[in-house]
Amino acid sequence: MKKTFVVILCVLIVLVLISTIGFLFGYSYYKEQIGPVTKECQETIAFEVKQGDTFYSLAPRLKSMGLINSEDMYKIYLKLNKPEGLLVGRFKLNSCYSVEKIVEILQGKTDKKDRESTDIVITFKEGKNMRSVAKTIASNTNNTEDDVYALLKDETYLKELINTYWFLDDTILNKKIYYSLEGYLYPNTYNFKDKNVTVKEIFKKLLDETSKQLEPYRQEIEKSKYSVHEILTFASIVELEAGPTYRPEVAGVFYNRLNNKISLGSDVTTYYGAKVDMAERDLYNSEIIAINDYNTRPTSFLGLPIGPICNPSVSSIKAVLNPKKTDAFYFVSDNTGKIYFSKTLNEQNQTIAKLKREGSWERY
Repeated sequence: MKKTFVVILCVLIVLVLISTIGFLFGYSYYKEQIGPVTKECQETIAFEVKQGDTFYSLAPRLKSMGLINSEDMYKIYLKLNKPEGLLVGRFKLNSCYSVEKIVEILQGKTDKKDRESTDIVITFKEGKNMRSVAKTIASNTNNTEDDVYALLKDETYLKELINTYWFLDDTILNKKIYYSLEGYLYPNTYNFKDKNVTVKEIFKKLLDETSKQLEPYRQEIEKSKYSVHEILTFASIVELEAGPTYRPEVAGVFYNRLNNKISLGSDVTTYYGAKVDMAERDLYNSEIIAINDYNTRPTSFLGLPIGPICNPSVSSIKAVLNPKKTDAFYFVSDNTGKIYFSKTLNEQNQTIAKLKREGSWERY
């Protein structure tokens, strides 16, 4: 009995020793992996945290930039320590920093020298026009709305942009276009150093993002019978006419009308032509029937407006490039955003009458 007990005890001791050695080895490996990638500090690496990033989502970038040894060990560190308060902005990191120090820098817990000044975050919303862009810039920076409009009329500046970006051409110089870069400034959330940022710097960041968003569709765009300007014009209408779910089918309806030489009859173009925001008020009859380069309501207006009427999202651009085939020529939405499609004007009128009876008629 005693002999058996001694054997069991020895086995337990051996197991404990093995577990202890395994634990110590594992802990040693963990400590090594969350330590610095290099012992000596190298050149500082600029690292940007964007809106929507999390400590976990940063793992692949930190690894690819040589700032951490292991994504897995980095994530284990996060699970054990549960850091909060990730800041948005640009940071100065180094391969000689440990995971602990990197996390503290991204939380703003270290010396300010580790962080580049990023005092303002500006969001440009999807489907907003240049008047909204100008107001957003004026309310968030030391620029005025007039500064924005002045730059949009600067031909020397615009020609520089045409030579810089593949998706811009002389079309934007057309004097009949209300705002030269309408439709080309990609809506997103951006970081800027401070309120002294110039309108040129803001436009550059937005145009760079447009280039990034359009690049995956570049070949498709270049093969299209429509120019980039026309595709963005088309997409801007689709953006305002429908939510993401209905955009491909709405684009299909507009293609049917274009191909059959029927005016688009789009209310959103009428509002833009009148320089009235849709939430502002209903249009006067004189504005509805007005003949201008944007208003597609008159039956005599064939084709697309002269230019975009807002800055569209990539989902609207994709809808225009890949529309849903439909035999509908008309559509109307109710006050919940649901869209009803019709083949004929008679069907469309019946749908509108039904929505009015039900109190679901869309009012701007």
